[in-house]
Amino acid sequence: LKMINPRREQEGKEAINIERIPLDDPESFRLLKTAETTAVFQLESRGMKDLIRRLQPDNLEDMIALVALFRPGPLESGMVDDFINRKHGRAPVAYPHPDFQHESLKPILEPTYGVIVYQEQVMQIAQVLAGYTLGGADVLRRAMGKKKPEEMAKQRGLFESGAIDQGIDGDLALKIFDLVEKFAGYGFNKSHSAAYALVSYQTLWLKTHFPAEFMAAVLTADMQNTDKVVTLIEECRKMKLAIVLPNVNVSDYTFTVDEQGQIVYGLGAVKGLGEGPVESILAARAEGGAFKNLFDFCDRVDLRKVNKRALEALIFSGALDEIGPNRARLMATIEEAIKRADQNSRNQNAGMSDLFGAVVPDESVDDVYQRSEGIREWSEKQRLAHEKDTLGLYLTGHPFDEYESEVRRFARNAIIDLKPSRNKIAIAGLIVDLRLMKNKRGQNMCFVTLDDRSARIEATLFSDAYDEFKDQLNKDTVVVIEGGVSHDDFSGNLKLRVDKVMSLVDARQQYASQLVLNVHADQFKNGFLKELKSVLAPYQGGGCPVTLRYCRNDAETTIALGEAWRLRPDDEALFELAHILGKEKVILEYN
Repeated sequence: LKMINPRREQEGKEAINIERIPLDDPESFRLLKTAETTAVFQLESRGMKDLIRRLQPDNLEDMIALVALFRPGPLESGMVDDFINRKHGRAPVAYPHPDFQHESLKPILEPTYGVIVYQEQVMQIAQVLAGYTLGGADVLRRAMGKKKPEEMAKQRGLFESGAIDQGIDGDLALKIFDLVEKFAGYGFNKSHSAAYALVSYQTLWLKTHFPAEFMAAVLTADMQNTDKVVTLIEECRKMKLAIVLPNVNVSDYTFTVDEQGQIVYGLGAVKGLGEGPVESILAARAEGGAFKNLFDFCDRVDLRKVNKRALEALIFSGALDEIGPNRARLMATIEEAIKRADQNSRNQNAGMSDLFGAVVPDESVDDVYQRSEGIREWSEKQRLAHEKDTLGLYLTGHPFDEYESEVRRFARNAIIDLKPSRNKIAIAGLIVDLRLMKNKRGQNMCFVTLDDRSARIEATLFSDAYDEFKDQLNKDTVVVIEGGVSHDDFSGNLKLRVDKVMSLVDARQQYASQLVLNVHADQFKNGFLKELKSVLAPYQGGGCPVTLRYCRNDAETTIALGEAWRLRPDDEALFELAHILGKEKVILEYN
């Protein structure tokens, strides 16, 4: 609301008062029914989402019941199934049972489709049906919860006689009493459930109508928990919300929303920074405006707080992208920038300055950057790995991106396009999560979440497959998995039963026919062959044949290198070859 209301004020709109929002908003309930409730208070867990899908709540009373029903007792007793079936017309609504009910109980039990869900309903039934006082009804509630035989026998008699005094048949009263006793042990305090459900609804309403601000707020609330931040960022992506890198010229300590509706990463969530360095950065920016370059930045922040480690974290996370040529060159310039800032500080303390009031003129900055021009920019893999280290996730890309066009040559199915099939298929993706558990025999089995940017799928390795392929299962690695796809009744999604797991290198060796290196005649100068040999040598002993395609202006010929030069086609090998030949001239060919 601190983000939403100032913007609404600028737009001439009324501020949102969260206590006065409509409690029957159709759009909010449409979102609720999809069970896309990550970050919605009390409704986030996998089990709760499953219950939401089954119940399809469409009013606040249903939400109050959701909170009360999602507990082991109601779930195991069949009470939840009864509630859902009655709501959807698959079972008759009765007050409380089709074979024994009383019209006076309808106002009490109608909000819960005749099911006794709340402790307050137990008390109201005793008051209406058997004439209990409020105090006496509370004694009955506590007695039913403790299940003491002597006390229950006494209460049973009181209930029967009280009902008869009300003109109600004693046998009917006892049948209702027995049913109330059965469910009273599972009954939840409605006043508690309603208070929780109201906050659930408020967060649901905010997620529906102000998604960017809501997600920025929940990201801020959990910004010190990297695992939770990763989950929430994934939810933002599902919601089609844009998230931009931290930026020393834009970001606050917390997550915020910019004028374009994008969520701006909070500096406080960058690992390796901390509160002190961020406060120094924000204070310097507030005092002197946007930072121009790394030297200006180091000159203005407190380097006792923003030390070399913090500077590296800022570079790795992308927070200095706006004020430098690229991340590799910024890293190479840190020492010089710190040194000059220290010198500048000493000179100012001594009362010295140059004609223009600065020790490091713009020209010297350009000179330093020019000296770093020969430094090779990080590969996509390096850049994303550093982002993962500092942010906990990949923000400017996805490790699968650089492999997608290649793996589609042999793992043709994108996860989003999968359908249940008895045929074994190959699927490629990044391992984003691993869960180990024991089966009934005490053997290890593993659940792997695979992501190929189009979607995610859970792959199951039963004990035999896990024992055989566990060494290939590493988080944040691209793998190729062969197996069968089927429907998962629990989640409603597809699942994959794994027969085989291959690393990307092993998949290349299995599926690639050869590695082709396109070399122009002009390159055969200045020790090129010696350089090529030194690049290939560390990767010899693999299974991938190598062919040189030698080109001149008027002709070309191919030269197949001997068996001794078969390569293990690691990413590092391909990267080194691309560096000396050009990326487009290093080609893995597949049949």
